[in-house]
Amino acid sequence: MAKKTSILIKTGIGLFILILIVIALIFWFIIRPWPKMDGTIKIPGLRDKVSVHMDEWGTPHIYAQNEHDLFMAQGYVHAQHRLWQMELNRAQGNGRLSSILGKKVVPSDILLRTFGLRRIAQKTWTKLDDDTRNILLAYVEGVNAYIDTHQNKLPLEFNIFRVKPEHWTPIDTLSFGNLMGYWLSGNIKLEYLRSKMIAQIGPELTSQLFPPRMKGYPLIIPNEVENYKNLPKESVSVSTIYDQWIGDPDEGWGSNSWTVHGSRTISGKPMLATDMHLFLGLPSIWYQNGLHGGRFDCVGFSLTGVPNIIVGHNQSIAWGVSNLSPDCQDLYIEELDDQQHPTKYKYNGQWLNLDVIQEVIDVKGGEKVPFDIFLTKHGPILPSIMGEDVSKTPLAMRWAIEEGNMLFAAVVKLNLASNWRQFREAISLWDNPGQNFVYADINGNIGYQASGKVPIRRKKHNGLLPVPGWNGENEWTGFIPFEDMPATYNPVKGYVATANNQIISDNYPYILTLDWYPGFRAKRISDMLAASDKLTMDDMKNIQSQFFSIPAEIFCPYLLEIKPDNELEKLGLQKIKEWDYYVRADSVGAGIYEVWLLNMVKNTVGDELGDELTTKYISGNYQRHASQTVPLIMNLMKDKNDVLFDNVNTPQKENRDDIIKQSFKDAITFYTNKLGEDINDWSWGKVHTMTFRHWPLGSCGIPPVEMLFNDKTYPFGGDQFTVCEGGFTRGVSFEVNHGPSQRMIVDLGALDNSLMVNSSGQVENLWHPNRKDALPLWFNKEYYHLNFTSEKVKAAARHKLLLVP
Repeated sequence: MAKKTSILIKTGIGLFILILIVIALIFWFIIRPWPKMDGTIKIPGLRDKVSVHMDEWGTPHIYAQNEHDLFMAQGYVHAQHRLWQMELNRAQGNGRLSSILGKKVVPSDILLRTFGLRRIAQKTWTKLDDDTRNILLAYVEGVNAYIDTHQNKLPLEFNIFRVKPEHWTPIDTLSFGNLMGYWLSGNIKLEYLRSKMIAQIGPELTSQLFPPRMKGYPLIIPNEVENYKNLPKESVSVSTIYDQWIGDPDEGWGSNSWTVHGSRTISGKPMLATDMHLFLGLPSIWYQNGLHGGRFDCVGFSLTGVPNIIVGHNQSIAWGVSNLSPDCQDLYIEELDDQQHPTKYKYNGQWLNLDVIQEVIDVKGGEKVPFDIFLTKHGPILPSIMGEDVSKTPLAMRWAIEEGNMLFAAVVKLNLASNWRQFREAISLWDNPGQNFVYADINGNIGYQASGKVPIRRKKHNGLLPVPGWNGENEWTGFIPFEDMPATYNPVKGYVATANNQIISDNYPYILTLDWYPGFRAKRISDMLAASDKLTMDDMKNIQSQFFSIPAEIFCPYLLEIKPDNELEKLGLQKIKEWDYYVRADSVGAGIYEVWLLNMVKNTVGDELGDELTTKYISGNYQRHASQTVPLIMNLMKDKNDVLFDNVNTPQKENRDDIIKQSFKDAITFYTNKLGEDINDWSWGKVHTMTFRHWPLGSCGIPPVEMLFNDKTYPFGGDQFTVCEGGFTRGVSFEVNHGPSQRMIVDLGALDNSLMVNSSGQVENLWHPNRKDALPLWFNKEYYHLNFTSEKVKAAARHKLLLVP
């Protein structure tokens, strides 16, 4: 008995010691690196005391006695809350991600180094004004102050990947800005896709598959205020180019933004709203921030790794954005002297020397991958995957910002602007990514201004396809003058709404882009704004939460004309008939419609394009065009016997109604196989789910690790065409991968009444209370206050951090 008791005691002691070890490890690796949110921190380099007041959501309002300290503190706080996110962002921007994640991402590093994001950043640094440079240097000083004092208290991910952060530099910030610019404005993959389609199905059919803007949808700058000459007609030429991974993230892009004049609001003062549709993950790409010191007094959303406020308001004006995505990139087909070891390229009858940059990628584990970047006068020649020899049809990419990107100089001036003139002066410097800016001020004015450095092309070159680079006939002749970029100030209708839609008529004298997003979201927003002249903050919230589908309202009457062949199909049509066209997660009608629509596109064009090209045509990897597949079907619906409805692989001739019915049957089969035969279980949210994933551990393929770092899976409503977007990679998965990454509504009549919500939380550290605390509010379309005045900020503060020299 005594022996058994001794064994039990020893076992108990052993378990107790094991539990203590586990607790100690959890504290050391997870809890210990949490950011300090109260108390005092000494930071060498500060010139005076800085106070940081944080509300329950972890939003820091920084109060400094001078601007150097203000931005040094912002850099410190950003690093304290998001250093791992910052490390990954700069690794991508500098083409060094494989030093963290290993060989599998070497192709990405090769491509991004070839694009020259860091080279462009280095050119930009030499052109920045002293004010912008000093802000960047102060910010970098703050980031490095945190890095220097926390080498042994880094977020868990640094230990998992065995990474130690190097000192931050201004070039790191500028490179990340260029990376964002590429993500939001790259269109070279569309030029590539069109060329592949022309080579396979010819120019006429390809042109039909890329429909022009749909009539009847809103323009930001209406026809009646324009006085422009006609654009040259679009033309296409057949060119075969190589199959190349283009390197964009699978996630799509988008955004909504609008501004309303006080004549249409109940307060008599303007209101402004913005929600930017980007990748949804843990942490959010956005970081809430308040900056108060020197000339700066502004609040809103910032990007970690970047100083200042990107969207928000100061004491005089508010601004928001949606993606304009102008066509600022072109592909040129080059003629080289040797395909394997080129030294020269042909231009205007002469052989010119290629510039060569020798690069070496340091891969995690010690391997080094050398490769060469070849530069023509048009830009770098795009590489093949894994650094293989240049393709037989080499393509050089020209980018409008190849000589520099003044984005951050624009951000500084934007934060300081106090009126429409100063706002436009700031936006005139915003080179890339091109954006739709909406504006409102406390004096009652509203406006819109398009931004971006957009090339002017020669008459025969419209940017739709790769063009010959050897003959000198397709060069750019300059850039659209800022004075000619679309703008409006205090429009008569009393509001401006943007949602990536076409902003100008076809009479505009320049080509901004020919790849506009359909105007469905813009129309829904505009209709709701026009419906009342007594708009309230609740109305703004309601608009941002909209799941109403304009395409569904158009398509469903066609769908209801088909005859069911069995009871399940009859029940499915009844669900469609009862549906109100709101794409809610709990709606069965919405679920059947969405799967039908996807199959409608596949069954219409799949026989002509084949499986591989069909997937590229409809998928999120080509997001801007994936959205055009719906206008395509709308156009085709008008002609029951359009040739595209005929399946070329069958002897009989199919028409519109045949494809509608087959697509409906495919939807019924999809749900039966996935969810069973009880149609009441076929709600949209059962397949259209959203998981906020950690990058990269949230998709590592190890279930326990994914469970630890990811949030739970939610059913979610919407699609690419609803104001509250629930975007997914069409043809691949219905899982949501992009949507409103934040929401903000500014009341210019009472700035402290303004509202915001982030898509997850402020702090990236595992298990921290502010890691994902905002997610339930975001999911339920709820908000918290965007406090501004010092009285409100300090009253709402739950934490106070004092930074001292």
